[in-house]
Amino acid sequence: MNTDDNTTSTTRTSNRTGTTRTADRTGPALDGLRVLDLATLFAGPMAATLLGDFGAEVIKVEHPRRPDPSRGHGPARQGVGLWWKVLGRNKRTITLDLSAPGGRATLLRLAATADVVIENFRPGTLEKWDLGWPELSAANPRLVLARVTAFGQFGPYAHRPGFGTLAEAMSGFAAVTGEPGAPPTLPPFGLADSIAGLATAYAVLTALAARERTGAGQVVDMAIIEPILSVLGPHPTWYDQLGYVQERTGNRSANNAPRNTYRTADGSWVAVSTSAQSVAERVLRLVGRPELTEEPWFATGAGRAAHADVLDEAVGSWIAARPRAEVLAAFEKAEAAAAPVQDVRDVLADPQYQALDTVTTVDDPDLGPLRMQNVLFRLSATPGAIRWAGRPHGADTEAVLTELGLAPAEIAALRAEGAL
Repeated sequence: MNTDDNTTSTTRTSNRTGTTRTADRTGPALDGLRVLDLATLFAGPMAATLLGDFGAEVIKVEHPRRPDPSRGHGPARQGVGLWWKVLGRNKRTITLDLSAPGGRATLLRLAATADVVIENFRPGTLEKWDLGWPELSAANPRLVLARVTAFGQFGPYAHRPGFGTLAEAMSGFAAVTGEPGAPPTLPPFGLADSIAGLATAYAVLTALAARERTGAGQVVDMAIIEPILSVLGPHPTWYDQLGYVQERTGNRSANNAPRNTYRTADGSWVAVSTSAQSVAERVLRLVGRPELTEEPWFATGAGRAAHADVLDEAVGSWIAARPRAEVLAAFEKAEAAAAPVQDVRDVLADPQYQALDTVTTVDDPDLGPLRMQNVLFRLSATPGAIRWAGRPHGADTEAVLTELGLAPAEIAALRAEGAL
């Protein structure tokens, strides 16, 4: 459906307050913030989605003839890409060819009204169109420009094409993921892009906070290879100080044990973690092996990890003799940490996720009721919301440009030029 009415797709459950809310006197946290999303696939658009979830007005700018490829990624229903419905939520969609003179001029007019621009072109692309930081900041000195690329804006790899998969490989993630002796393992989803999307939203808000003090905008340089390295932990420090290189350990941890997935008697799986010493002791008492807690090596996580075979046998054999429901109930009673290994069907039926409204329902004009992950966290006073799911390509072009002050004749001229 191609419509300019983008305010009707909110459901009563999509506001993450923890309670039912019928009116919001304070408004969402980022109300009044305008974001231009020029990015594609996936980190930059995700950052814009996160900002839009908490009230920012996000205007998704796509090429008139080459839409964001995420519209065609993954399964579709009735010809409508479902990934886009999630990634494009809370965004108004317009078309603009930035390489055309009219498209460039219109983008600068939009930038003058915006707080944030998010882009992920290869370094130098915006400059080629005379839309680099000098031009954008001249149009709006308070603008924050977030530049999301695989390798950053400078350095020997800066001009290479790249995707999150390369970051997962380069960062050390793949090297430590998988079973010992088996090939390195890449995640079956956009892990590096997702982490970079979260980091970009954080970086934008940091730059906006600085703007409150200085009055001036600035450039965010986000390299997708960097945030995933940050969340991997102290690997560089370990190597620097000790020459230590973590090997692949499968589901086991080099820092504590027992820590693994274990098969239950009914063919299900549960995960057990014992990062805390007290929890490790409770687990071994629960499975009937309290004598192991008296071993000298049991007193430290590293000691337990060195004896993971013994601990896995003790825990695994106890779990293997019982159905999953009984295992989880016993762990909960013992105040030991365990969880079922769930696929998406289990997630949707899980009572904790249901209580949190983690997967909510949005009314979509294209597909009807549509379930998707809710906004990322709950705020007690200024909650976020999914106001609508991803909209058709260019659905809001006329409305946005009219609001910008363009007359019908100007919009028609842009279309004739091929800029829209």
